[in-house]
Amino acid sequence: MSVVTNTTTITSVGAPSRRNTELALLVFAVLIPVFAYANVGLAKKGSLPAGLLAYGVGLGALAAVAHLMVRKFAPYSDPLMLPIATLLNGMGLVFIWRLDQEPSLGSSSAPTQLLWSTLGIALFVAVLVFLKDHRILQRYTYISMVVALVLLIAPAFFPGVYGAKIWITIAGFSIQPGEFAKIIITVFFAGYLMVKRDALALASRRFMGLYLPRGRDLGPILAVWAISLMILVFETDLGSSLLFFGLFVIMLYVATERTSWIVFGLVLSVGGAVVVGSFESHVHSRVEDWLNPFRTLEAGQGASQPAQAMWAFGSGGIFGSGLGQGYSRLIKFAAKSDYILATVGEELGLAGLMALILLYALLIERGVRTALAARDPFGKLLAIGLSGAFALQVFVVAGGVTGLIPLTGMTMPFLAQGGSSVIANWALVAILLRISDTARRPAPTPVSSPDAEPTQVVRTQ
Repeated sequence: MSVVTNTTTITSVGAPSRRNTELALLVFAVLIPVFAYANVGLAKKGSLPAGLLAYGVGLGALAAVAHLMVRKFAPYSDPLMLPIATLLNGMGLVFIWRLDQEPSLGSSSAPTQLLWSTLGIALFVAVLVFLKDHRILQRYTYISMVVALVLLIAPAFFPGVYGAKIWITIAGFSIQPGEFAKIIITVFFAGYLMVKRDALALASRRFMGLYLPRGRDLGPILAVWAISLMILVFETDLGSSLLFFGLFVIMLYVATERTSWIVFGLVLSVGGAVVVGSFESHVHSRVEDWLNPFRTLEAGQGASQPAQAMWAFGSGGIFGSGLGQGYSRLIKFAAKSDYILATVGEELGLAGLMALILLYALLIERGVRTALAARDPFGKLLAIGLSGAFALQVFVVAGGVTGLIPLTGMTMPFLAQGGSSVIANWALVAILLRISDTARRPAPTPVSSPDAEPTQVVRTQ
């Protein structure tokens, strides 16, 4: 009989960080906008644009800095979020520069947008460096509520721009506080619902297959509904009102798993929109443009922006007219903000537009995956809230431009002109990466006690 002793050492093997995958994807995320930039120059002037090298180096440098900071401070985070955000931001710069080449629009917005993108990357890095753990944000639940309400209410005291009061302008410098409020209010909702979700999930009766919440538990959703209506009435900001209320309903449903909250949310949102839209002139005008985009043309006042957008989508066809070869200048000033998707649809066609929408969908899916992987309730709610806010903004903008819903006046994330939007969305991506890093980080190896007796496995053959 022989005794064979096999000693096996068990060690914890960490999950791969996937940073090299991120780097490879970032190369494509930079090269695609650079080629698109060259394509526009060749289409408009028959030669490569003079700023091609500077644009490529600048975008590549921003991507490299962001990647190095992620590699150092969030090494286990999702490898797709940063490349997708970089690609969307880069293509947004290309389309804004392409519209700058139209003399009738009379502006040069691409350099300013590049500056805002640089500030967005700087805030992205700051969040990764200083926010070591997303759970720290839970300490500021009610402070976040106060700050968010201040940001949402402040524009009501400033003059409106194109009929909506969504800007704060001081000494010639303007910001859109609603873009930052969507992140801060998500922190409040996540902290509040984590504590109150059990009470909100209780039901008093069942009606037509739905569990109806108790009367006293309706208070939070009624309060948020009232605030969103006040924003709609006093600021005529349909987009922020829809985003604010829709975000709360999404997070409430995720926290309680009660379908009744979705039903109540839809009833209240539709009812509030109908009531306000019937007497508020700015909102009513947008609803009329949605129902009949050609009413101004029939009245001899020229084609409206919704009608021009429909013609742009129609003329683009499946594969588009080609970068730089469309007529988006006919949409006027909104071509760089609300209606920049019409430029995409006209010059890249249905194929290019769907590719862009899929990029947004993939970024949202990675955010939802992060929420599923998060190990703490606050992180789950925060990740799903940030992903939901991003998804709602994409939906209301794309839906408004394509005629699915009335136009809301919000900006397409990363793509459209707007400094507040691009900065806030880079911060949103950074928070999602921080949650992802915490969720994907392997558990530390247990420290062996020096007092423990060694164990040996003996196999007898």
